Amino acid sequence: MDRILAAQVFVNISERGSLAAAAEALDMSRAMVTRYLAEMEDWAGARLLHRTTRRLGLTAAGEVTLARCREMLALAEQMPSAADAAAAEPAGMLRIACAQSLAQASLASAVAAYLQRYPRTAVDLLIGNKAINLVEERIDLAIRITNQLDPNLIARPLGSCPSLICAAPSYLKAHGTPQRAEDLALHNCLTYSYFGKSLWNFERDGEALSVPVSGNLSANESLVLLQAAVAGAGITMQPVYSAAPLIASGALLAILPQETPQALGIHGIYSSRQHQSATLRSMLDFLVDWFRD
Repeated sequence: MDRILAAQVFVNISERGSLAAAAEALDMSRAMVTRYLAEMEDWAGARLLHRTTRRLGLTAAGEVTLARCREMLALAEQMPSAADAAAAEPAGMLRIACAQSLAQASLASAVAAYLQRYPRTAVDLLIGNKAINLVEERIDLAIRITNQLDPNLIARPLGSCPSLICAAPSYLKAHGTPQRAEDLALHNCLTYSYFGKSLWNFERDGEALSVPVSGNLSANESLVLLQAAVAGAGITMQPVYSAAPLIASGALLAILPQETPQALGIHGIYSSRQHQSATLRSMLDFLVDWFRD
């Protein structure tokens, strides 16, 4: 029996409250989770869980075993892998998934700088907005911009992504310039398919404000909406890193300067805290510094 994995399964069942939730978090079948639980109970020599139709609860032996499993996993996490111990510096391939807008604006430059610092590494970038399974698609790291992370994901905050509201001069000349965030409900707003269910979120005087918006164009890639806005199609909420050059050139105008769109977090998503390579750890550390600067 892999006792480390069995301990991980038992801790996940205890923390998430069900075998099904643990199976989903660990990307295992329900049958495999049940098997590891049975093996953990055999190892402990006692029943670890009370099972009812509504919930799971720890037995007295389960409480003791849970504490010991957490200690064991903490020690295992501190154990460097043989590959890392043998390597003087990060080496090997990383597969990284990222949205096109962030990849073009920042991540490509960050990766280039990382590769110069660590010449024994290589990076394969997968660009797109499609939801991916890290394990099935062999992705080491996914970079996501969101404030609505799945709590079951393992994520490290990398930075913050501020946004602004902008439109082309031609659109504002034809339709007028909104003066308050609430005025956006009366305009043609270009919406991101996976963001906020057509709610744009702001902060005003320390208070949260959500404005329902709609329009005749939505897309799952913010760069498409950016170019549509340049063509005069409507008003768009964009990351500052994407819109700033077009605002500087006059192709777009920043509007509602007194309103502050809610900033989004930039997160690095990976599949496991255990068996993490030196290359992945160094990339995460590097990106934290990169986005801070």
